[in-house]
Amino acid sequence: MNKMASAFDVIIVGLGAMGSAAACHLARRGKKVLGLDRFDPPHALGSSHGQTRIIREAYFENPLYVPLIQRAYELWADLEQDTGQRLFRPTGGLMIGRSDSAVFSGAKRSAEVHHLHHEILDAAEVRRRFPALRPADEMVAVWEPRAGVLFPEACVEAHVTLARKYGASLHVAEPALRWDPDGPGVRVITSQGEYRADQLLLSAGSWIQSLLPDLKLPFTVERQIQFWFEPKNPAWFQPDRCPIHIWEHEPGRYFYGFPDLGDGVKVAGHHEGEIVNPDSISREVAPKEVAAMRALVRKFLPGGEGDLRTAVVCMYTNTPDHHFFIDRHPQHPQVLIASPCSGHGFKFSSVIGEVLTDLMTNAPSRFDLSLFRRRW
Repeated sequence: MNKMASAFDVIIVGLGAMGSAAACHLARRGKKVLGLDRFDPPHALGSSHGQTRIIREAYFENPLYVPLIQRAYELWADLEQDTGQRLFRPTGGLMIGRSDSAVFSGAKRSAEVHHLHHEILDAAEVRRRFPALRPADEMVAVWEPRAGVLFPEACVEAHVTLARKYGASLHVAEPALRWDPDGPGVRVITSQGEYRADQLLLSAGSWIQSLLPDLKLPFTVERQIQFWFEPKNPAWFQPDRCPIHIWEHEPGRYFYGFPDLGDGVKVAGHHEGEIVNPDSISREVAPKEVAAMRALVRKFLPGGEGDLRTAVVCMYTNTPDHHFFIDRHPQHPQVLIASPCSGHGFKFSSVIGEVLTDLMTNAPSRFDLSLFRRRW
C-alpha cells in the first residue's frame, strides 16, 4: 500500500448527511478525525441529494423524534451562521390523510404531546388556503408553521467545509474495503492505504452491509425516484402559497411534495420502491414510473401536472420498522454504527452528528435514543 499507517481518534466511513455532520462536530471538539468516502460529497449517487429535503416538527413517525428535530433546527441555524450559506427555507407544512391515517393521526399526536403550534384543517380549508392542493373531501390535515425545506447538497458541503476548517482529514474517492479490530482500537484498509484509530464510525448508508458482512443485519436498500414537473399554474406553487406537503393518499401509501423553488414542482413517493444493490441500481427512470407519479399529481396537485422536467434516482436504506439504527457493534464496542435512516433521516443529520459525537466522547446526551438502540 502506498500510504503509511496513521493514528486517529476516530475514523468515519461515509461522509454523506450523517458522516459529514459527525466529522464536523468531532473535529470542532478537537478530535483527530479521518473521514473516508467512496465518492466526493456532496454527490448524487447515494441518499443525500435532490436539491431539497423536508424538515418538519410535528413528527408523525413517533413523538420521540420531536426533541431531536427541535435541536436540529438550532444546529442548522448555527451552520448557516458559521458558513454564510442559506441552508433552510421555511414554508410551513401539511400532513394530509384521512383522520385515521398514520400521517394525520401521528402528526396530531406529536403536536399535542409536545404542545407544538398547529392547526387542524378540513379538506375545504386546505383547498381554500392552498389552491395548489386538492385533498379529497374525507381528508384532513395538520398544519405546522415551522416546516420547510433544507438544501441537502449545500448542507453536506457546509459540514464538509467546516470539518476541514476544524482540522479533519477527509479523503474522497477512497472507499474503505474492510476494517479489523486492533486491540482496543481499529484498523481500516482502503483502496489506497491503511489507517488506525481508537474508534470507528460506520455511516456508509446504502453500503453499510458490505462493511458488516458477519452481522447479517436486516437492512434493505430501496430505489426511490424524485420527479420535477412544470407547473401549469405557477402562481399556485410559489413558496408563499404552497407549503411542503406529505400525503397518505391510501392506507399505508405515501407521497410528498414541495413548492416550486425555480426548478419545477418536486414530488416523490415514500417507500414502495424496488429493493436493489447500491452498486448495480438502475438510474434510468422508465415511462411507466413517470406515468404512475403523474397520476397522483393529476389527482391531488392538478395545477402541477405539466411536462416532466427531470427525474432523479436516490436510495433509502431501511430497517424493518423504519426507525434509525444507532448502536455499538455487539462484539466490538469501539465501532459505532449509524445507519440506516429509512428515508427520513436527512433533516436530523445536524443533530445526529452531535449525538454521535457525544457517544464517541462519552459526553452526556439529552436525548432518548431507545428507538434506535438494542435492536440486535
